[in-house]
Amino acid sequence: MAIKSVNPATGKVYKTYTPLTSEEIEQRLAIGANQYQQYRWTSFSDRSNWLQAAADYLEDHTEVLGRIMTQEMGKPVGAAIAEVKKCAWVCRHYAEHGADYLADERSDIGYVRYQPLGIILAVMPWNYPLWQVFRLAAPALMAGNVIVLKHASNVPKCALSIEQVFRKAGFPDGAFQTLLISAEQTAAVIADERVRGVSLTGSGPAGAEVAALAGQHLKKVVLELGGSDPFIVLPSADLDQAVETAVTARLQNNGQSCIAAKRFILVGNIADEFEARLMDKFNGLTVGDPMQPETDIGPLATPSILRAIHKQVHDCLIAGAKVLVGGNLEKLKASLPSELELGNFYPPTILSHIPPGTPADQEEFFGPVALIFRVQDLDTAIQLANSTPFGLGASGWTQDSVEQQRLINEIDAGAIFINSMVKSDPRLPFGGIKQSGIGRELGRHGILEFMNAKTVCVS
Repeated sequence: MAIKSVNPATGKVYKTYTPLTSEEIEQRLAIGANQYQQYRWTSFSDRSNWLQAAADYLEDHTEVLGRIMTQEMGKPVGAAIAEVKKCAWVCRHYAEHGADYLADERSDIGYVRYQPLGIILAVMPWNYPLWQVFRLAAPALMAGNVIVLKHASNVPKCALSIEQVFRKAGFPDGAFQTLLISAEQTAAVIADERVRGVSLTGSGPAGAEVAALAGQHLKKVVLELGGSDPFIVLPSADLDQAVETAVTARLQNNGQSCIAAKRFILVGNIADEFEARLMDKFNGLTVGDPMQPETDIGPLATPSILRAIHKQVHDCLIAGAKVLVGGNLEKLKASLPSELELGNFYPPTILSHIPPGTPADQEEFFGPVALIFRVQDLDTAIQLANSTPFGLGASGWTQDSVEQQRLINEIDAGAIFINSMVKSDPRLPFGGIKQSGIGRELGRHGILEFMNAKTVCVS
C-alpha cells in the first residue's frame, strides 16, 4: 500500500509520501540506539516531566489533531477530539504512576529491578491512530525505552504529528521517531539487532507474520489483534441502558474497533423488545460528513474495508440471514450529497436469523454491522460467546449476581464488563487471548512488558 493521506469521505488525496530509503532507516536506528544509551539513565522525574508536557501539548491541540485524524481515517470529529484527550490521560497516568510501577520488588532473599530493553518497534493501525500509539509510547518512554513507529500507510500525517508531540514536549532527539516505511521494509527493522521488542496492534494475519519474524530473531512481542466481542443480554437486564449502550458499543469509530460489540446474544424473552429498540436506534442515525457535529457515522477508512464488510453481509444474506436494518449500499449512496459520492460509506446494518457456517460465525466484522443471535438460556449463550477464535472482550447484562459470576468465570476473554461496554483504561491491563493477542498493554502489566526483570542477590 502506498503511503498516502486520503480523505475517506471524499476520496481527495492530500499528499503521497516517499518511503525512507535503507540508508535513512539505518540513520534513524543509529540515532535511536545512541539516544538509548543516554536516555535509559535519565531520571523518572525528567521522564515524568516530559510526559506531562506531552499531555499539555495534546490538550492544547485537541481540535487540530482531531481534524487530522478525521481527514485521514474518517471517524466523527467529536470522537477524534475525545481520542486526543484520552492520549493526554495516558501520558499523565504514567507520568504520575510509572515510577511506582517500576519500583524494586524486595523479598527476604533478594530483589527484582526493572530495567529497559532498548529500541521498541511499534507497528500500529489506522483505526485509533493516536491512542494506539500513545498507549504503548507513554509507558515505554516512562520506563526508559526508546521507540520507532511504523504506522499504517493511510495515516502518515497522524504518524508525523505524533513525533512532533514528543519533540515539542522536550523528549531528547531520537527518543521517539516515526519511520515512514512500507510493510516490506518493516521486516528488516524487526531483524535489526538494535531493536529489542515489537508491539503490534492489527489483524490476526499481520500479528502472526510479525510474531514469526520476531521469533526468528528472539525478540519480545506484544500483540493486540482482532475480536468478535459478544454482548450478552439476559432477562434481568436494564433494557434501557443495554440498548443505549449497544448502539455506542457497536458503532464506535464507525464500527471499526477491535473491542466493539459485534455479536448480540439475546437470552430468552427479552429478544423481541431488545431487537425492536435497537432497530429504532439504528434507523435514527445520521450517516455523512464526519467533520459535521451532527454526523453519527462517517466513512470506513479505505475502499478495501468497505468491500470486505459488504461482502461479509452479502455472504450472510445468501446463506439465509435476514437484514433488519441497512445493508443497501446503493440506497445509502443515493442519499448522500454529491461531494461524498466517492466516500467509503456503509449503512448501519443489523442482521438476524444468521445460519451456522456464515462469516458471522467465525470472522470479525470491521464496520457498522450488528449481528443478532437468539438463545434460550445462559449455558447456550456462554457456549456461543466462546465459539469464535477470538477472545478479546465481552459485555454481559444481568442484575443476577449468580449469572454475573458465571459470565466472569466462564467467558473466554481478556476482559469482561458487566452492565457496561468494553473499553480501554490506562489504569487497567488490556489485551486478549486465543487469536486476539499476546501480552498486555496499559496498567502496571503494560509497562512491565518491555522490561528486563533483573534478579538481584547481594551476599
